[in-house]
Amino acid sequence: MQSEVMFAGFGGQGILLSAKILAHAAMKDGYEVAWIPSYGPEMRGGTAYCTVVVSDRPIGSPIIRNPLHLVAMNRPSLEKFAPHVKQGGVILINSSLIKISSSRDDVDEIRVPVTDIAKDLGSTRSANIVALSAFVARSRILDMDLIRDCIKEEFANKEKIIPLNLAAVDEGQKAGLTA
Repeated sequence: MQSEVMFAGFGGQGILLSAKILAHAAMKDGYEVAWIPSYGPEMRGGTAYCTVVVSDRPIGSPIIRNPLHLVAMNRPSLEKFAPHVKQGGVILINSSLIKISSSRDDVDEIRVPVTDIAKDLGSTRSANIVALSAFVARSRILDMDLIRDCIKEEFANKEKIIPLNLAAVDEGQKAGLTA
């Protein structure tokens, strides 16, 4: 088993963090993992993307041209990466910011208003956790409890935001299963 997940959006949307949490959870579950970030020199506001490879065997190359899955947090990312997603993969679209579809009928496309959900929870900064959780719930790449555990570990030094992010996991999971 090998799954490649591309997280993509604007810098400042938590793209690298959500990919890091997925990679951490996969390592905790005993998988081989590669985490490859990429972002422009402008960072916040510029394009950021990150690929996570999860495999039950050694990973031959962490460089992936055609990922199995895509989590697109903005329209430029959807337009750039959706055509390259492998048939049968999941494309999660942040429908709060993206009003178009991927125009793919050979993938499981889910539209989740992750920014709106995060705003309703009290902070748009948790939109990346909503998206990650919706994707994990839909793809079943890992158990959601691993994601929860890794969020608690990631934010251990910022305990005040753990409840918000765990609520984001719950709402993302619901959205991912019903979208």
